[in-house]
Amino acid sequence: MPVLHQPRDLDEACTLLAELDDPMVYGGGTAIQILLKQGLLFAENLVDLSFVPGLTAIEATATGIRVGAMTPLRRMETDAQVAGVVPLAAATYGHVANPRVRNTASVGGNIAHGDYRLDPPTALLALDAQVELRSAHGQRRVPVRDFFVDFQLTAVEHGELITAIEIPAQPAGSASSYVKLSSLGENDWPSASAAALLVTEAGRRTLRLGIGALAPIPQFVSVDVSGHDLETTVEAAKAAADPLIDPIPDVRGSVTYKRRLGLVAVEDAVRRAWKDQDDD
Repeated sequence: MPVLHQPRDLDEACTLLAELDDPMVYGGGTAIQILLKQGLLFAENLVDLSFVPGLTAIEATATGIRVGAMTPLRRMETDAQVAGVVPLAAATYGHVANPRVRNTASVGGNIAHGDYRLDPPTALLALDAQVELRSAHGQRRVPVRDFFVDFQLTAVEHGELITAIEIPAQPAGSASSYVKLSSLGENDWPSASAAALLVTEAGRRTLRLGIGALAPIPQFVSVDVSGHDLETTVEAAKAAADPLIDPIPDVRGSVTYKRRLGLVAVEDAVRRAWKDQDDD
């Protein structure tokens, strides 16, 4: 079993990550514990961030909110500030697994896992979030649209840990929706998912789409839908999403099934966002 280290501040955590052999950051632990039990994860040292102060704060910024990496997913779902500033994020985090998992899993650990089926990245892509990273050498920010590099591979480098996610406020007058379609059960991984954000600024209407579970990494596309009605917007969204869909077959469905389901998820997300805009 790996050795568990429990640093008391970020500097100590970064030093451990720089000096230990084969270290891995331990956040909420929901994914790591399963992978360890399955014999699919091999790490000699786990660096537990539970005792590092300041990593569970949700703070207002000049442009939106900053969410500490150890913030539980459940808080993202229920926090009034999150719901007010980035309602798409609040709605999407509420679809992850079940309340027990959401109470344990952390915001940083969720995306660090890098699984292509994750729910939150779809919203974070549409919202143009940034991931804050820190190491013994300093701090940097990576746009979430550049964060997922390849199948279960992220932009986190050796010695780095995620300290926060910065999410711009959802534009005034925007409308959004998240759709998750699962074949094995409501709390299972999605077979297809899509987050839609309709933004109207300076007389131009743009549709931002985050797409999950339909390619080796979460996908993003933006479509100019100025002057479009609902049906034209739906068709434009599906046409833009289709080239990005490259499903991985598994017990949740074949390539053909997931491709078809993916376009259904995109259409449903767009229609719901459009309805949300009309309701406002």
